[in-house]
Amino acid sequence: MTSEQLLEAVTDLAVDKKALDIVELDLRGAVDYTDYFVICSGTSDRHVKAICDGIRYGLKDAIGVGPRRVEGLTQARWVLLDYLDVVVHVFVPELREFYALERLWGEVPQLRTPAMPASA
Repeated sequence: MTSEQLLEAVTDLAVDKKALDIVELDLRGAVDYTDYFVICSGTSDRHVKAICDGIRYGLKDAIGVGPRRVEGLTQARWVLLDYLDVVVHVFVPELREFYALERLWGEVPQLRTPAMPASA
């Protein structure tokens, strides 16, 4: 599976779990440790965990791939799922605003922001 296909699969699974404000950042050429970041939000720590579980189990079931590393799942306020070529950051809104990864990486291309379902 290419990094682009993994990126699409991750984003589709996040959409399935009603993740909010999904942003895909193309980090190729900017860093050497990953190709893409996916940044999204959940409405609460339970929603963040549900998004992460949806991505983790969805990729495991579909293509047999698990994350190389998972950070922050216990508190589920900022969870990082490291798939090497794609690193996923799932935040509660206040931490996403505080850390502002999109602004930190503002010079890299933003690939697309999929249409999101209405907030629940």
